Amino acid sequence: MRIEVLLRGLQEPVALPTHYNWHIQGLIYQYLDSGLAARIHDRGWLDGNRRLKLFTFSRLRGSFRREGSMLLFRGPLSLTIASPVDEFLESLSVHLVRAGVVTLGTSQLELVSIEVLMPPRYQRPVRLKALSPITVYSTLETPDGRKKTYYYAPQEPEFGRLAIENLQRKIRAWTGEDIPPDGATLRPVKVSNRNLVVARYKGTIIKGWTGIYELDAPEPYVRMALDAGLGAKNSQGFGCVEVWEPRQRGSHKGTGNTGKS
Repeated sequence: MRIEVLLRGLQEPVALPTHYNWHIQGLIYQYLDSGLAARIHDRGWLDGNRRLKLFTFSRLRGSFRREGSMLLFRGPLSLTIASPVDEFLESLSVHLVRAGVVTLGTSQLELVSIEVLMPPRYQRPVRLKALSPITVYSTLETPDGRKKTYYYAPQEPEFGRLAIENLQRKIRAWTGEDIPPDGATLRPVKVSNRNLVVARYKGTIIKGWTGIYELDAPEPYVRMALDAGLGAKNSQGFGCVEVWEPRQRGSHKGTGNTGKS
């Protein structure tokens, strides 16, 4: 299930730090039933010794300009939030509607609308657009015994392989079924060095990639990618994707001078 939340600042500009993921994550937890928020945050869904949160969210979409380490937004702000847990999105929607006005960073924003997005139509293989950077990594040990995090680029075979394994874990944690990937693959279609995003989350550097990808996998894998995200750290605002379809020639409309977050 996926929802799109539309917000607008009561006063503009809405100022947020460049690395604002944790502000969005905090807002989400704040507007859940307290028991549900604690259950997701503290326990999540277990796959072995892994605790999976099973939700993800996009970057904010709207017009902005950069000023130092801040982003200054004007006009409506759109946010996609996805999860296979209907209770999670229903609770969030109810509390946002009841509040009417929310605090994000130091700014107050009014809730303009919440839309439940219809399940997209797609055929295998499906092309996906990253609405927030996809991060795939391994924790390695150096010769002197120190642990080091290595972030894979989409062109490396480990990127797709580990992302598929991650989807399998999410399906197992959510459904209890171990559905084989059946030769599933994930490959970059339109990804360049410009798509590399170096983000900071609570002091930790995280590398991820935006762009267009092709996922050739059984339907439960595609559905989980859309509902819970691709790659790791989804609940921190990474790996949110949507079905991508190329623009038809002549269908592009000018959008003015807008930023891209």
